[in-house]
Order: sequence, then C-alpha cells, then structure tokens
Amino acid sequence: VQLVESGGGLVQPGGSLRLSCAGSGLTFEYGNIGWFRQSPGQEREGIGCMNAHDGSTAYADSVKGRFTISRDNIKNTVYLQMNSLKPEDTAVYSCATDPVGGECTQAPMRPLDFDYWGQGTQVTVSL
Repeated sequence: VQLVESGGGLVQPGGSLRLSCAGSGLTFEYGNIGWFRQSPGQEREGIGCMNAHDGSTAYADSVKGRFTISRDNIKNTVYLQMNSLKPEDTAVYSCATDPVGGECTQAPMRPLDFDYWGQGTQVTVSL
C-alpha cells in the first residue's frame, strides 16, 4: 500500500494549489480518505475527509469554504483543491486512508483513525 502526494509548492496569499494523492495497492472506493496538515511546532490537523461510498465530505472550520476534496476513481487519485490561501495555511500536507473505517462526519479528524499515510508535500504561502 502506498500513497504519494504531489502538487505542493510556493504560492502567494490569495492564490490556489491543487494537491494530488495517488494510491497504489488499495482503492479509494472503500472506507474514507483524509487530508491532514502539520506546521512546525503544531499538532497534525485533520482538515477534511471524504467518505468513499457516497463522496460526502467534511471540513474543519479553518478551511471550510476554501478547500475542496474530490476524487478520480479511474486514476485512483484524491485531490485537495485549495483556494484563497493564507500564510497560516503553510504546512506539510498529507493524505491518509482508513479502508475499513466508518463514516467520517466531522473534521478535524483524529490521525489515529487512519491506517495508511503518504509522505507529505510542503505548501508554503508567502509573498
């Protein structure tokens, strides 16, 4: 099982980025998928999740209305579209999956509830 994130980088405040999370050895058609972020000195924050069976999503207040999770089952890839980025969004972003988990109905999510993790991708929001 492997999750690989990509799409991070440097962006100015107010800009957008789309992160990708490609899965191998598993499918995103079961369980739920989460996006997390962690900045230096801070705890890992579960910013949003998607339920595989119906595509429903939940977001933390810190990103609600700005970030959107989507997926492409053919490519076995999950995306995190990030708009209206702020300097405080600077962090390492990781995707994770809980293939046998129940409904993910709220965020922030607990990292302990997710079994498989990607290595993370750095997002820096700065002038």
